[in-house]
Amino acid sequence: MLAVLAPRANAEIVLPPGFTVQVYVTGDGFDTAEGRLAHGIPSASTLAIDHAGTLYLARPGRRYSGGEIDDLWPVYRFPAGGGRATKATEARYLYGPPLPSAQIAGVRAGRELLVTTFDRDRKVGVLYVMVNGSAELFAGGTPPRGATPVLVQPEGAAADAAGNVYVADRAQDRVVKFDPRGKILDASHVKLQRPRALALGGDGALWIAADGSAEAPWARGPGEIWRVVGDAAPALMRRGPVAAGMALSSTGHLFVADRQAPDIFALAPDGRVISFARFTDGDAPRSLTFAPITPETERAGIAGSLFVVAIGKGAWPVNEVLKISGPFERFLREATPAAR
Repeated sequence: MLAVLAPRANAEIVLPPGFTVQVYVTGDGFDTAEGRLAHGIPSASTLAIDHAGTLYLARPGRRYSGGEIDDLWPVYRFPAGGGRATKATEARYLYGPPLPSAQIAGVRAGRELLVTTFDRDRKVGVLYVMVNGSAELFAGGTPPRGATPVLVQPEGAAADAAGNVYVADRAQDRVVKFDPRGKILDASHVKLQRPRALALGGDGALWIAADGSAEAPWARGPGEIWRVVGDAAPALMRRGPVAAGMALSSTGHLFVADRQAPDIFALAPDGRVISFARFTDGDAPRSLTFAPITPETERAGIAGSLFVVAIGKGAWPVNEVLKISGPFERFLREATPAAR
């Protein structure tokens, strides 16, 4: 049976028994809609947590929309324990230089933040590595005259144990593989239609969420989730949901935030779907990540917890980050039938 928990007033999330949820990052004064006054920080759709438990958030800019929009925003950084920002205190949570249409793509070696940016008009993308607030160009950028850009619309990224980095280039229908210094190892490591989010498991399997025929992630899909092991051909694990975000648990299960339904579900390595959370009252998940299990995150009390960027009551301009804690391994073990 599912339990119903309320992380904030008048909002509910349906979760399995034994799980708890709390608001971890929020803000006040950023919702300008008259009479609504929703809580949260300015809209952020991607997040990551480093080895120390520091949480990073980024605003998406205009990756999929045209028009004159100011899309230069910095990354947000919140220390272990979370925080509440206001317009007066927002500056203390800003991290690094303003970047165009920045999104948090991943973390390498627990310490290096991978950030992708995209210039829609010039059709040029960049992958930065950010350490201590400094953004260093890793791959992409303006190519030599007459040359084709290495990256056009980089989205998610993931790094393997050797430091190689995989980048989903949605506009070029491919996942590019780079060596630890940013040299191209395979320009078309995986070819799929509109890949967007990546996750790399401890077993070396690369998970890819692709938008498929959906011209924009909020379109009606159907989306696709693929799994690639080594040099084998991609295996289609699920067709239908368009993933707003995804992250791997320590058990190797992929947790997916469904953009078209206010749900989070887990996907087992064999493709079995396990329902995990349902959002109600107009709330919806945007992105998610698991806190790594390190001495620092253990001391902070967040190791292994699931962090979710959530939209409250359809208030798109502002988001909150929720922390979901509980017996993930037991839940997945009991939800997955034993092999016969």
